[in-house]
Amino acid sequence: MRIALLTSGGGTTMAAIISACKEGVLQNVIPALVIASKEDAGSIAKARTLGISEKDILVINPKSFETREAFGEKIIAECKARGVEFIGQYGWMVKTPENVIAAFPNMVVNQHPGPLDTGRIDFGGPGMYGMRVHQTRLCFVQKTNREFWTEATSHRVVGEYDKGAIVGRERVPILSDDTTETLQSRVLPVEHAVQIKTLQDFANGTVQEYHREEPLILPGEEVLFEECKENAIKLYPHG
Repeated sequence: MRIALLTSGGGTTMAAIISACKEGVLQNVIPALVIASKEDAGSIAKARTLGISEKDILVINPKSFETREAFGEKIIAECKARGVEFIGQYGWMVKTPENVIAAFPNMVVNQHPGPLDTGRIDFGGPGMYGMRVHQTRLCFVQKTNREFWTEATSHRVVGEYDKGAIVGRERVPILSDDTTETLQSRVLPVEHAVQIKTLQDFANGTVQEYHREEPLILPGEEVLFEECKENAIKLYPHG
């Protein structure tokens, strides 16, 4: 399975995936293309160091295109030129154009650092990324005094942020002395493992979609949840 890895930041998950391919941990998965959404993304240097050829490391900045559709057409063209079958978003801070999603049906997946609940209120959506997710989850768990865990997640990409079906997840306990920073540091390696397992599932044709029996946010907790979320955005204005 030939994959494209889309990144916007430091590329730690991207690097973990490429390394897993090179070391044989990931079977039948080939990193064919790395796309960064901006010129100063740290992922570019990591991809070079890990042996991805220069011609397969591209900067495709949405600001360089007049329309989202044109931006998407460029991504599609570069993926098709390399025989890409699967697109993974790993710290990709750009909303993926719908023509890209349509060109790779059910084969575009996103990494998310917190628990999701498809069709209900959850720890995803616009503005919910990075440290904001960890802070919101930590605040909510502490205030409700229940479910002392968070989750690293992978999910299908659809037109709305973080609304696609969950295809991979693993819980991480929240400890009594956790801060946002300690929680993030413990979740990150689990995020890597979840994305690697998800890729293997796609390569093997063994993908499963996950659905929750109980909602993450119970009736009557909506206002409390929004307060935690708003506070997280203030504390981490840059995510």
